[in-house]
Amino acid sequence: MTVIACVPVQPDGSVDPRWGRADRLAVVEVDDGRIDSWEEFQVDWSVRHDEGSSARHHARVARFLLEHHVGAVVAHHVGEGMVRQLATMKVALHLDAEGDARAAVLAALASDAPDA
Repeated sequence: MTVIACVPVQPDGSVDPRWGRADRLAVVEVDDGRIDSWEEFQVDWSVRHDEGSSARHHARVARFLLEHHVGAVVAHHVGEGMVRQLATMKVALHLDAEGDARAAVLAALASDAPDA
């Protein structure tokens, strides 16, 4: 089964611990435990986060996720408001991600796989 995930990334390829203030996101297509595609986007949320209200920023995040058909977010931490928003959107949330972003995505999504 193909899953489209999103992870905040730093220039060195590691997980950016700042989901809501990340500058770059990767949208990752994972199928059968392997990465089929990896596309990075410059979102500049570190600057845009404080432009307007929290609700406006959450709408910006939601729009990005919807536009890219994201079904799972892999992140180190997200705020309580974002936890609620992702749950409402039925987007799976995998927290405590760190280290290499590609490995973190694969590990997070492997935890969702049914037992063999």
